[in-house]
Amino acid sequence: METARIGVTGLAVMGRNLARNLARHGHPVAVHNRTSARTKALVDEFGHEGTFVPADTPEQFVASLDRPRRLVIMVKAGAPADAVIDEFAPLLDPGDMIVDGGNANFTDTRRRESALRERGVHFVGTGISGGEEGALHGPSIMPGGSAASYEALGPLLEDISAKVDGTPCCTHVGPDGAGHFVKMVHNGIEYADMQLIAESYDLLRHAAGLAPAEIAEVFRTWNTGRLESYLIEITAEVLAHTDAATGRPFVDVVLDQAEQKGTGRWTVQTALDLGVPVSGIAEAVFARSVSGHAALREAAQNLPGPSRNDAVSASGLPDAVEKALYASKIVAYAQGFHQIQAGSAEYGWNIDLGAMATIWRGGCIIRARFLDRIRAAYEADPETPTLLTDPHFTEAVGDAQDAWREVIAIAANIGIPVPGFSTALAYYDSLRAPRLPAALTQGQRDYFGAHTYRRTDREGTYHTLWGADRTEVPS
Repeated sequence: METARIGVTGLAVMGRNLARNLARHGHPVAVHNRTSARTKALVDEFGHEGTFVPADTPEQFVASLDRPRRLVIMVKAGAPADAVIDEFAPLLDPGDMIVDGGNANFTDTRRRESALRERGVHFVGTGISGGEEGALHGPSIMPGGSAASYEALGPLLEDISAKVDGTPCCTHVGPDGAGHFVKMVHNGIEYADMQLIAESYDLLRHAAGLAPAEIAEVFRTWNTGRLESYLIEITAEVLAHTDAATGRPFVDVVLDQAEQKGTGRWTVQTALDLGVPVSGIAEAVFARSVSGHAALREAAQNLPGPSRNDAVSASGLPDAVEKALYASKIVAYAQGFHQIQAGSAEYGWNIDLGAMATIWRGGCIIRARFLDRIRAAYEADPETPTLLTDPHFTEAVGDAQDAWREVIAIAANIGIPVPGFSTALAYYDSLRAPRLPAALTQGQRDYFGAHTYRRTDREGTYHTLWGADRTEVPS
């Protein structure tokens, strides 16, 4: 019987392309799907690309794998993933491994890893970014799980991952749910990045009066500089595209209701649990939510707008928006890396933040030139509390902040919503403020709920007897 080094079950677009990627790199790969027709179609269409070992049943699939068996599941997160794991786990032996390459919630991954560890089976929650093209041509791969599992699996994943300067965009992230946690935050940063780009477009379109094709050229110019990235590149392509049916700019015929699959929301929910401010990511999630509430937006169409509508220089605004975008982007990434840092500390994962920046340089959706700068920042100081205090980024934001503030003021005066830009600046100003109004908040909390407060001039916690003589007592 022909055997395979690794197997993929779940042959929708991502699973099929990942299997093809493995085969193209010379790795015999077993393929299985709940419906055998999809397995047969893959082999019939792409069998010439490498060695595929088709299997009709789970038993045949497992039997075709070399030991230790490496079984990759590419199915929907949640109950479908649990069902597949429950189906295959009894067929495996100690030392074998199940690799979940879907967008699973990291808490599910921790639960599954713990349960399978008791049976001696490795469970490797693996973030895979790059979409269907990345899965085929080289994604960024973020595997968690045990160090022992990475010894057996890592070389295969590194081989099929994207490469930047010869370095694979794949590394062992950390134990149990670390891989899926990092992938979740990656997606949260992606939400923020896309929202900031959308706000830049909106400003250039409705403040500067540029047409989509003209804005496309602005983005192409930006893509030759410090903003060079996959998202900037594809933004130019989308804006330059003309709808064949109407002859109008493509962006004008697309319904303005952004959808989401949940990873951005998970990022914000988890940040709340960790007590980490990821306001830029949260605003991006809420911006998509607002766009989807069509009835609410329709009801609000007659709300009054600003009485002033200052003229804006179309020649000067693009440069100012570029600076605002770059500064806000730095904030978004700083918040995301802070969340990874906090999650790593909370769960004992010991995640190398510089390594995360390294593997995000290629293959993934947020791949960008300035990730090299982030990698360098963490190499210089692995314990840096925020990217904003790295000398390079401190200087970059300092140079951009006047334009950043000006752009937000222009948007407010004209009535263009820029929640991403605005919240990024508010976060930046909150960090640099020597004193925040939280002191008043604590006073209010103590007044209505006796929640106590601490003082600036001595240790301890205190409560003021607000309903009595207002004397202060130690708590």
